[in-house]
Amino acid sequence: MRGPHNIWRLIRTGATLERAGAMNVVLDAFEAGRLLRATARAFAWPFKWLGYRGDPALPPATRALTALGPAYIKFGQVLSTRPDVVGEDLADQLRVLQDRLAPFPTAVAKAEVEKELGHPLAQIFRDFSEPVAAASLAQVHKAVLVETGEPVAIKVLRPGIERAFGKDIDAFYFAARMIEILSPASRRLRPMDVITHFEGIVRGELDLRLESSAAGEFAANTVDDTGFQVPAIKWHYSARRVMTLGWAEGVSIGDIAALDAAGHDRPDLAKRVLQLFLSHALRDGFFHADMHQGNLKVAANGDIIAYDFGIMGRIDEYTRRVYAEILFGFIRKDYKRVAEVHFEAGYVPADQDVDEFARALRAVGEPIFGMDASRISMAHLLSYLFEVTERFGMETRTELILLQRTMVVVEGVARSLDGKVDIWQDARPIVEAYITESMGPKALLRDLASTLRILSRFGPHLPQMAQDALIRSAKAPAPTEKTNIWPPIGWMVLGGGLSGLAFWVVTLI
Repeated sequence: MRGPHNIWRLIRTGATLERAGAMNVVLDAFEAGRLLRATARAFAWPFKWLGYRGDPALPPATRALTALGPAYIKFGQVLSTRPDVVGEDLADQLRVLQDRLAPFPTAVAKAEVEKELGHPLAQIFRDFSEPVAAASLAQVHKAVLVETGEPVAIKVLRPGIERAFGKDIDAFYFAARMIEILSPASRRLRPMDVITHFEGIVRGELDLRLESSAAGEFAANTVDDTGFQVPAIKWHYSARRVMTLGWAEGVSIGDIAALDAAGHDRPDLAKRVLQLFLSHALRDGFFHADMHQGNLKVAANGDIIAYDFGIMGRIDEYTRRVYAEILFGFIRKDYKRVAEVHFEAGYVPADQDVDEFARALRAVGEPIFGMDASRISMAHLLSYLFEVTERFGMETRTELILLQRTMVVVEGVARSLDGKVDIWQDARPIVEAYITESMGPKALLRDLASTLRILSRFGPHLPQMAQDALIRSAKAPAPTEKTNIWPPIGWMVLGGGLSGLAFWVVTLI
């Protein structure tokens, strides 16, 4: 229930941050002003004794978030990839949240596997290991398939995680509603819709059958991508709370020392991780939406291996074209066109001034062109972007939230690999290739073919439609003027002609 009882949950959130010693860490990371600092401390300090104690062995921020629950941990995972926003110290603390959380007992995991797969563990797996990784919602064990001798990774959901997440998301909804009530200006950001979107994503992550399906689709889409691997799903050994897939052997992409020791080219890895993400988002419209360091490895041959497919993003063709045009406009410094695309897509209200919006976008883009990542303050850039969206009345686009969030995460991974990565230059070939492919003459023909293919489905119904129109005309009262029944019949004849044309266009394309 999203009622006032959630005030207690929010009070404990602030109290937990204070008790764990994380309040100042968080406020410092976000360069909070005096008023915000005073308000936060006044709200949290009196209730410090109510905060969760957490694990004293963990750093303050990590200690607080792990004590608060899975939804908070997810938020911390995103921040861990952005040292340029939250600072190196906080990012290092939060990186533990990616795959090094406290595991639950292996005996519990084994019992869960037997329950879900319906067979004794010894009949399915041997050499079932202790947890090799533990994250917010699940943990992973290594084992060997009895049937084939193949090494596999077994993902098992945490006991009671569904209920725990439900409590967290309930409090988030309450907070979002309070923000909308107390701050009308925030409504353009649609906080309730944002939380709904977030809930839908994580709910899907709590059913490993859906994750298995997503992994299979992602593997099929990327099978020809050079330097990229997706472990194969073992469908016969997967269920709602258990997923089995091929074992991915490699070095964590977040382990810089190990990457250097293995001789991997980190600048090349940074470039590839950016370009792979953009290729999947633009080319396929289906992308890995949780590409933090804990979900990426580098194989001995240099291939990037992705795993953990609980959060995947999907965008339709129209949104992909809008996104590509915006990126392409920034790359070419054509801010007027970037502004026009925002208006055409309805991202900016029509009563705003397109030239003024273009000028604001220029102030966003110009300072970062020709500069490597080490000289760009993303904290300041994001702050100015927020000012721009507020000034021009832009609403949060829920269909783009996951895409934007993943872009932030991927960029953070690239920066961790190469502090001088040129994000725009690396993105350019992928965006240009997509623009050429999706907006040129061939794309126009494909769009026409798709339209005609849909029209052609009505072909078998055209005779009956024509007969029905004639019958309705014969039964209608005599008009004062001559009734023209040919327009609807004419459209049917045209539809029949288009059906034939569709066949030839589809055949040729």
